[in-house]
Amino acid sequence: MIQLLFLVLFAEGVMAFLLLVKIGPLRDLVMKSLDQLKMGKGPATVKTIAGTMSVILLSSLMSIVKIQNKGAKLGTMSPMDQVLWRTHLLEASLMGFTLFLGFLIDRIHHYLQKLNNLRSNVGASKEELENLKKETVQLKEKDEKASKEIKQLKEELSLLSESLRKIKLESEEKDKKVETAEAHVASLQKQAADLLLEYDRLLEDNQNLQAQTLGRKS
Repeated sequence: MIQLLFLVLFAEGVMAFLLLVKIGPLRDLVMKSLDQLKMGKGPATVKTIAGTMSVILLSSLMSIVKIQNKGAKLGTMSPMDQVLWRTHLLEASLMGFTLFLGFLIDRIHHYLQKLNNLRSNVGASKEELENLKKETVQLKEKDEKASKEIKQLKEELSLLSESLRKIKLESEEKDKKVETAEAHVASLQKQAADLLLEYDRLLEDNQNLQAQTLGRKS
């Protein structure tokens, strides 16, 4: 019994050490072993063993108390009682350390699982953050590109507005020239009409003079 407890205590000590100190892939191997142990009927089996050891521990403690009480009554303990007392004390100590290390290993395994989950979540959060940063950079690039396009469109619109203004001014100048030309033509037409009237009058006067000259001669 004592040799078995020493063996179990040594195994638990090695397991706890490997959980606390990462040596190559050994921690992952121990974690996987404990994960498999906690699956299926493993937890019930462990609880049964722990309960049995607790009962044995309680029995050993009661035996130690009985032997001490017997020795107190007699004033001394016999060599057999001393051997039994030491044996029960050693068994109780080993079982107590075994149960304590088992509980410690369970807690270490539990918190290491939480730590691994947190690291996984942190890794996922970092990936999401990197993706968000990339999307932000892409959006900034698109925004800058859109700003440049808007600036180009504004410049083109300004040029078109300037061209339209020049065309409008040229059109107004042409309209003024057309009006001036029309006024000049109207003035020329009026002068031509006056000249025609003057020509008709002179022609009539010429004809009258010719008629008078012919009348005098006859």
